Amino acid sequence: MSPASYQTIRLSKGKHTDPEDGACVMELASMLAGEPFTDHPASVCPVIGSFLRSYNDSIDSRRRQSLYEYASKVVGSRGSGSTQQARAARLSEWAQEMQRSRRTWFLVAPLRRIGRLRRPPIDAVGSYAVHSIHKHTDRTHAAVLALVDELLALSARDERVSARVLAAYSRPLDTAV
Repeated sequence: MSPASYQTIRLSKGKHTDPEDGACVMELASMLAGEPFTDHPASVCPVIGSFLRSYNDSIDSRRRQSLYEYASKVVGSRGSGSTQQARAARLSEWAQEMQRSRRTWFLVAPLRRIGRLRRPPIDAVGSYAVHSIHKHTDRTHAAVLALVDELLALSARDERVSARVLAAYSRPLDTAV
């Protein structure tokens, strides 16, 4: 039997000791990035990583296999501190939207207040967001995948804005009198 590789591995729940035991979406990302086998790859944004790790463990096997593509998308997503803060803020906002959409809003209102009072750490906000999903359906799965795409786009916008600002500040001032 040949050793497991990123081409043959099947995504599964939990943390694994090596690829032969399986891999979660973040462990697959570490393999794709050429990093040591871990569920906390250095090249992946900790905010997105916490979200996908928690989501990977909360969904069924069929939906989990669609995360394969996202393992490659998130490689290289680690951004600046401001990008991570923006992603964490968006995840918190999304979690609140998910909680508001529940039919039993009167039961989750106290949880929302606790969430506002206790801001989860930046690397745990993803888990907080996943717990806001009442029931995993194809509709919520599509919303999660769209959210990850949105979080990844935050980095691209941040870098474009930063490049424009740096270019504006690096131009010589017109000192003609």
